[in-house]
Amino acid sequence: MTMDERTTLRLLARELPGAGDDAAVVDGLVLTTDMLHERTDFPAGTTRYTAGWRAVGASLSDVGAMGADATAAVAVYAAPSFEADDVRAFVEGAVDVCEAVDAEYVGGDLDTHREFTVVTTALGRTDRPVRRSGAQVGDAVCVTGELGRSAAAVRAFDQGDAGRGNDLFQFTPRVEAGRTLREHATAMMDSSDGLARSLHQLAEAGDCGFDVEWDRLPVHPAVESLAADATDRREMAAYFGEDFELVFTISPDDLQTVREASPVDITEVGSVTASGVVADGEPIPDRGYTHGGD
Repeated sequence: MTMDERTTLRLLARELPGAGDDAAVVDGLVLTTDMLHERTDFPAGTTRYTAGWRAVGASLSDVGAMGADATAAVAVYAAPSFEADDVRAFVEGAVDVCEAVDAEYVGGDLDTHREFTVVTTALGRTDRPVRRSGAQVGDAVCVTGELGRSAAAVRAFDQGDAGRGNDLFQFTPRVEAGRTLREHATAMMDSSDGLARSLHQLAEAGDCGFDVEWDRLPVHPAVESLAADATDRREMAAYFGEDFELVFTISPDDLQTVREASPVDITEVGSVTASGVVADGEPIPDRGYTHGGD
């Protein structure tokens, strides 16, 4: 039987009871891995520097989503051939994104492959991991930073503006914000699958619901300049995914404390309810980024 990504993940969750969060936690060690492909993850015009930054950053984002301190990352670099400038640029991007979150890039592996493909693994540590499953009715649901950055990047690449696309693709993993939130957040994950799908995943994990307001979403300025209309703006901000911001729930009593301590803006977009995932009273489709999809 052929399954889509969500069905496959549910199957694996039944087989692996410890799975289901952004990263695995074993005796305080946080471990996560990701695979990115040229065809689906790196638009034409993406530099190898950006690919190194983004691929390693995706795994570091998962570490941040657990509220962990990032320590190190490795990557498998696979391509039809090894060009010195490309490999050097990739490693520079990987090193720089690690340094941005006080981690270390410590190497990896090389392999030949018909398509440029990267497999990354990141490590971190925490004694207080934040799971997806702890949301409580009445909690606030919040996001860090701004949404739609990656959608704007892909739009820029499509329009031939590779410089802008590469700049937008080089996001900062929210490791520092995750550390700030780990003492207060009741549930947390990153928004790599898009805000809408993240809400559904948190609702499923926590056996709860969400009520959000579309107008409260923090939208990246690049979306405002590239979106065709209000509908397109919402699509880019809520459904496209790959933004790597943190989506979390928190007691309203703690919200001001984390806002003052956070290195990045935190926006309250709604609240936790008993059931249903809605925005402005209407159901939010469980739709977002699908890994490996076209």
